[in-house]
This record gives sequence, structure tokens and C-alpha cells, in this order.
Amino acid sequence: MVRSREKIFKEVLHLSEEERLELTGLLIESLDKSTDDNVEKSWITEVEKRIQALDSGTEKTIPWEDIKDKIFKRA
Repeated sequence: MVRSREKIFKEVLHLSEEERLELTGLLIESLDKSTDDNVEKSWITEVEKRIQALDSGTEKTIPWEDIKDKIFKRA
């Protein structure tokens, strides 16, 4: 039996936020057929570097509300 997109979407909404994020990533990956291994490795390296900077305290996050305020004040 083929399920409609709407029915699948409603079912997915019952997943946890983490599960929905993981599913979203998998769906996006399924669309990208032209993955360059060097680019992928570079992104992994960059993400690991940023995580290490956050964990060590050398970098700080900025709350989305602060960023949003700055963006809309410029417009």
C-alpha cells in the first residue's frame, strides 16, 4: 500500500526532535548525488574544529535572537 506524503508527514511528527533531525539529514543526503569526497572530508574537519573550539571555551555561541535582531535592524 502506498502512503500519501501527508500521512507520512503526520507520522514523522510523532518522532522526537532528534529523530526528525536525523531523518532530515538522511533525506537531504539522498538528494545529493554529486558528493565530492574531498569536500566532505573538509567539512568534517571544519565541524570537528568548531566543536573543539566550543568545548574548550575558545569560541562562544551567539543566541539566535541576538543574531535575528542584528539582521532585522540592518534591513
